[in-house]
Amino acid sequence: MFRKQTHKQTLENLSISVILLDEKLRIDYMNPAAEMLLEATAKRLSQCGVEKWLTNDPDELAVLKASITSGHPYTRREAKLLTMNGNELTVDYSVNPLPLNDTPMLLIEIQARDRLLRIEREEELLSHHAATRNLVRGMAHEIKNPLGGIRGAAQLLERELDDEALHEYTHVIIEEVDRLRNLVDRLLGSHKLPKREQVNIHGVLERVCALVNAECSGQVELKKDYDPSIPEFTGDSERIIQAILNVVRNAMQALQENEVQSPKIILRTRAKRQITVGSERYRLVCRLDIIDNGPGIPSDILSTVFYPMISGRADGSGLGLSIAQSIINQHHGLIECNSEPGCTRFSINIPLESSNENVR
Repeated sequence: MFRKQTHKQTLENLSISVILLDEKLRIDYMNPAAEMLLEATAKRLSQCGVEKWLTNDPDELAVLKASITSGHPYTRREAKLLTMNGNELTVDYSVNPLPLNDTPMLLIEIQARDRLLRIEREEELLSHHAATRNLVRGMAHEIKNPLGGIRGAAQLLERELDDEALHEYTHVIIEEVDRLRNLVDRLLGSHKLPKREQVNIHGVLERVCALVNAECSGQVELKKDYDPSIPEFTGDSERIIQAILNVVRNAMQALQENEVQSPKIILRTRAKRQITVGSERYRLVCRLDIIDNGPGIPSDILSTVFYPMISGRADGSGLGLSIAQSIINQHHGLIECNSEPGCTRFSINIPLESSNENVR
């Protein structure tokens, strides 16, 4: 009895999902990890056929049934699984026949791949962004140093020139040096330390909406879908306003320049629990989705859209999204982008508390 109870406790404390099917492919047992993965209780799922939660592919169902009679195990990699709430997951699962009490059973072990794939994607994005920022900062410093010398030399030259008509040329040199210096300063980013204050994400969004409405004269609809339960968090409100404004302004400009009919931007906030951002696991994260119905981001620049000097607009500097990503990274968060014609979504994840390694 003790051994049986120990085995059950072991299964129920596993992070991998374990499901036991009878010969009719009905659930006989599933551990809590499987209930969480499939977003349904064992009692509810025991009343459903396997085609409701694992696969409805006739060929796959035939392989599953054949495994019971043949006794051959098999594994599926990166299979698609639909939860009872309609969410699609990418999983690996192994099927092992088990003869228990002379009754053929199937043991299914399911491991979610979505989180691992997301962690890999986010770590790659953060790594590329950090490497690019370091490269740009190094180049910016090398450019900025001689700019001061050029400007000083132009000012000295202007004093030595008696012909006022020639001063126009020195003015051009000075103005262009100043323009380049401003560009370099934007590439380097702010040197000020971020403020530490309580930030209300909805207060930030209201400020952004007011600024964007003033710029577009109300020609773009801003739809707000807020989760009022999101608590305040510690951060620099001015920088977060700048980051979100950069993203929303990009969306607004894309809608206006492409003359989209009924242009609309949705600002949606949600509190997400047990979310991994990069390689860190957080108990609570603020998720802000900025969604527009524009033409979408060209596929050839979608993977590099957060790199400096990358822009889909002819007159764009390509700095807005790079700066936004840097600001959110300073708050231990991340911006992701998915885009297709008619729907571009920028998702900003900002942790609401410190990471907690023991919840992995």
